[in-house]
This record gives sequence, C-alpha cells and structure tokens, in this order.
Amino acid sequence: MIQAILKDRPTKLFLGFTAFFCCNALIAEAIGTKLFSLEKLFGAHPVSFTLFGQSGLSFTLTCGVLLWPLEFVITDIINEFYGPRAVRRISYTAIILIAYAFMMYFLSIHTPPADTWLASSKAQGVQNIQNSYSAIFGQGIMISIGSIVAFLVSQLVDVTVFHQIKKKTGNKHLWLRATGSTLVSQLVDSYIVLFVAFSQYFTWQQILAIGMMNYIYKFTVAIVLTPLIYLVEGRIERYVGHETAHKMRLAAMGEEVSEGVIPTAG
Repeated sequence: MIQAILKDRPTKLFLGFTAFFCCNALIAEAIGTKLFSLEKLFGAHPVSFTLFGQSGLSFTLTCGVLLWPLEFVITDIINEFYGPRAVRRISYTAIILIAYAFMMYFLSIHTPPADTWLASSKAQGVQNIQNSYSAIFGQGIMISIGSIVAFLVSQLVDVTVFHQIKKKTGNKHLWLRATGSTLVSQLVDSYIVLFVAFSQYFTWQQILAIGMMNYIYKFTVAIVLTPLIYLVEGRIERYVGHETAHKMRLAAMGEEVSEGVIPTAG
C-alpha cells in the first residue's frame, strides 16, 4: 500500500501541499503575536490615514500576515487540481492542529519554570523569562477563537468563490479565479478576527478602519503573488505530466457530481 502511495505523483504532491499548508499555518499563528511596521520594513516613515473617522492609521500588522497569503496560494492550487473537498479536508486538519497548538501553549505556560532556566535567562539580560514566554505564547482566548473562526470561514469562502468562477471560466483565466477568490476571502478574514477578538474593546469605526488597513495590505499581496500561482501550476504540470494534470483538473471540476480517484502519473 505505502509503495503505491510513494509511486503516485499526484498523491505525493497532495501530501506535500498538506504538510506545507499546516506547517505554514502553525508558524503564522506562533509569530502572529508580534506587530511590525510595514513602512519601516521598507525604510519609510509610517503613513497616517484617516478612515471611518479614525485618524493616525498606519500599516501596523502582525507577523502572521507575512505567511497567510501563501495559505491562499496553496488553497487555490489545491482547488485547481484536487477540488473543493480536498481544500476543506486540509483546512479542517490545519484548524485541528492550530487548536492543539494553542492548547499546548496554554499548558506549557502554566508548567512551573525551572530555577536554572530563570537564572540562565537573567544572564542573557532577560529579567523574567517566564513573563516573556507567557506574553509571546499566551494569546487571549478570544484572539485564538477569532483566528480559528476567521481561518475556517475565509477558507470556505475562498473555495466556494474559486469553484464558482471556475465553473464559468473552465481552465481559462486562472488569475481571475485565484485572485478573485483570495480578495473576497481575505476581506472576510480581516473583519471576522477583529469582530470576534476585539468587538468588546473597539468601536465599529475602529474595527472598520483597522480591518480596511489590513485588507489593503492583503489585497496588494494577493495581486503581487498571482504570478506565483502560474509558476507553481507549470511546475505541477511538468511533475505529473500534461495529460495527468488535465485529468486532475477535470476531476476537480466534477468533484461535486462524482468523487473520482485522482489518476496517477503512470
């Protein structure tokens, strides 16, 4: 059985995409506690926008947004070659792993720190590493829930929009279904996490303004990453073969009617 899996290129490819998708999601969640200035990253002074009556807005983003756009690229690629059922499968898997990671963060924070660990950190200039550890890994429960809910809903929106556009365009205009689905799902993602995690602290105007600043960044990155989808698509065709890639696309489009087995690369 395992030999058949290892010889089947579409299956190996799917396993690789799944591993990268889940790993990327976990890393994004882990580094998402740090905020950074997008303007300073490019050596510029922070901008000052006014939106929805909120002034002094700049591109202050979580480090997680550096990786999340790749999740939507992978989502579109898997949707293209394996269909929406495969996207939902890896999305549910990633969510379970993220929830598991949050639980492990919580448990590790509340384990008693060793004296040697506390002493060694002071020698490195960290006065209380336990507090630092808790601050980094101890996201609030509502932030964790908001992140998971936003990820799930945005993934389902992405796969639905992508598949609906593909039904109308067939194998043409990959840029349209990939970019279009990402732009819609990222808008949903930007506001769900803010609403769930911060609605009790922020006004509606603040949520709208901060969400729009996040979306402007995501919108721009989605456009910039469009050529990457074509690059990956070309590599997949060379890896599995043009004929197999064509059959995979047809199977992905007809998945809602009948669940066929993805053909092998021979």
